[in-house]
Amino acid sequence: MAGRGSQSQKKRQKEQQRREKQQEKFMKRLERKNRGPAGPDAEAEPGEPVESAEPPTESVPAEQ
Repeated sequence: MAGRGSQSQKKRQKEQQRREKQQEKFMKRLERKNRGPAGPDAEAEPGEPVESAEPPTESVPAEQ
């Protein structure tokens, strides 16, 4: 890599590591999503709603 200073090389390596880490996290999320919920003790990402905790809205019969 002719012409690049040591600072630029370090920044480039750091950015590459950041991208690899993001890719790994993305793949783990997809893997968990494809497995589906493993029960009430399943780990959820912070900020994501737990599907089993939401009350059913469509199955409630309408009063007549």
